[in-house]
Amino acid sequence: MYFIDNNSNRYLNYNNILKSEFSERVQKISINAGFTCPNRDGSKGVGGCTYCNNQTFSPQYCKPTKTITQQIEEGIDFFKHKYDGQVYLAYFQSYTNTYDKLDKLKKVYEEALNHPKVVGLVIGTRPDCVNDELLDYFAELSKKWYVMVEYGIESTDDRTLEFINRGHDYACAEKAIRNTAARGIRTGAHLILGLPRESRNKILNHAIKISKLPLTAIKLHQLQLIKGTQMARQYAEHPNWFKLYTAEEYIDLVIDFIELLNPKIAIERMISQSPPGFVIAPEWGLKNFEFIVKVERQMNLRNARQGRLSNGL
Repeated sequence: MYFIDNNSNRYLNYNNILKSEFSERVQKISINAGFTCPNRDGSKGVGGCTYCNNQTFSPQYCKPTKTITQQIEEGIDFFKHKYDGQVYLAYFQSYTNTYDKLDKLKKVYEEALNHPKVVGLVIGTRPDCVNDELLDYFAELSKKWYVMVEYGIESTDDRTLEFINRGHDYACAEKAIRNTAARGIRTGAHLILGLPRESRNKILNHAIKISKLPLTAIKLHQLQLIKGTQMARQYAEHPNWFKLYTAEEYIDLVIDFIELLNPKIAIERMISQSPPGFVIAPEWGLKNFEFIVKVERQMNLRNARQGRLSNGL
């Protein structure tokens, strides 16, 4: 178990956990294995989540027309000039990466693990797209490899989940996370802060609810309105549904969230960055590391600390 060092960091940084687990620097390589989602193919809905445009987080080398090995090789070429001697996690990121038959899933995962520079997998998926057989398989893999299953929760409010066309409720997310963690598999979650019709109190209540779950890590994302999405059209027609935070407002929101968050849950990300030309609003002009510096500076000024208000979780 990892805890915050009271003499240094004010929150549990997931990068520090990775550093403690690996002797070499670790870099994720995004992979697009050509999957879809149940709220896109008609099994639960069509159109996908209202905020989603997968192009905004898929690198140029990450194309489903290429093999898994090709994508890994091109990803390594993309990153290797920055650091010598690093190892890689194959990050199955685009769409729902457990949404297929188990034989097909095993084939793509194991092709990635066969690469000599790959030390593990990070699997991005939905909580309604895992089952016991798949989780048992991940548990076996995790005895030899680093394995993290990341679930898109996005919100803990069922009305919001319905509004953004997720196709599952929060109880489904709770069940999937508990079943995954019970097998000793590292378990992550994504939340979007600032979804339509969610008040500040409702957003902060997400921290209270997820703090009760056996999560390894969490990624927080500010709401970004992306061109070509249903949510962008909703914003054009009903801007009163939205609260688009300034960078300063969002920093304060994130810190309030962190103070309510179970201190045993590591924070992997606080904002998202979409490529230029995709974002309608908000545009802050901040890179991820610049934002983190501002958060840490403000936490120091406020004497804030992760879990300070979490009632001893």
